[in-house]
Amino acid sequence: MQRIKLDRIRDDWKSKVESVGFYFHEIDGLPYWDESVFYEFTADQIDHVEAVTEELYRMCRNLVEHVFYNNLSSRLAIPEPFFEYAKESWRASEPSIYGRFDLWWDGRSEPKLLEFNADTPTALFEASVIQYYWLQDMFPSKDQFNSIHEKLMDVLGGKIKRFAGYETLYTSSVKDSVEDLTTTEYIRDVATQAGLKTEHIYIDEVGYDNENKYFVDLGNNRIRCMFKLYPWEWLIREEFGPHLLERSLTLLEPAWKMVLSNKAILPILWEMYPGHKNLLPSYFEPRESSVTYVEKPYFSREGENIIVSDRFSAGKPGVIYQEYMQLPDFSGSYPVIGSWIVGTEPAGIGIREDTNPITNNLSRFVPHLFDD
Repeated sequence: MQRIKLDRIRDDWKSKVESVGFYFHEIDGLPYWDESVFYEFTADQIDHVEAVTEELYRMCRNLVEHVFYNNLSSRLAIPEPFFEYAKESWRASEPSIYGRFDLWWDGRSEPKLLEFNADTPTALFEASVIQYYWLQDMFPSKDQFNSIHEKLMDVLGGKIKRFAGYETLYTSSVKDSVEDLTTTEYIRDVATQAGLKTEHIYIDEVGYDNENKYFVDLGNNRIRCMFKLYPWEWLIREEFGPHLLERSLTLLEPAWKMVLSNKAILPILWEMYPGHKNLLPSYFEPRESSVTYVEKPYFSREGENIIVSDRFSAGKPGVIYQEYMQLPDFSGSYPVIGSWIVGTEPAGIGIREDTNPITNNLSRFVPHLFDD
């Protein structure tokens, strides 16, 4: 695993990425897409991260079964009615489209799980499409761990199409977020290519018909199935949240992802698989005063409210403590490997890096390749 600085970039890179719908290549005036560097892997390294991703997803699915079998709703701070709702979703084998494991990795040691973005992961379009076109332009003879698009086509045209039947698959996101809209529209575009009928609706435009007791769009058409890029923990607290329990609407990601999108899974995984080579020790309370921990709220995104310290004296409600492992330093940049699951299979990686060891929403996305 090497970080390589390029002597040249594509002269027309902006027009090229914008021509395929990627308009947030800069965020707040700072570069988000950065093709002045790339990470190079060996084929064996790619095989290894793929195997680790597959193993972590198997462990996570075992955790979901463990949580529901033992009724651990209180450990995840999921309200009891929605815990039962999520359990029914799991028992019904409601399908999942995707998720992203964020991994610590230096290419030499074992990859370590930092967290699992199981419900509303972004950076999908960049990983699937943008870095692929970069590779074709710059290094067409090289390879890339990236079968995201093909596997999305398989899942959306297979399990999701059978699941939705002849119903329209609505896709939804918040207004005023180009990144969220791009991710949502990419999912919708692939679903359309896979043969589904689709519509986009913003989350605040979703209505509820009190007389008929179902959700509707702006034209009062019933919504039966919807992909939402909106966190479950927010959704259940919306005014219409209790109506979800009536089960007139099925959502993707499915309700059982309420478990896996919760950082409380990190200490539970450590309890289930103590000492596992791909996990970091994680607890509901700090164990040793001499150890540096990362305090993470159960529900936080893009590095928000993360505290790193060796002075935690006691735990707090709603947070977990993961042993701190500073991201590997590549010439003053700290990368996180985002390893994608599509359906139930590893599908590729995307890399975010920053000059700060805590990745946030301004961290750069950089491409990768490997020699086949």
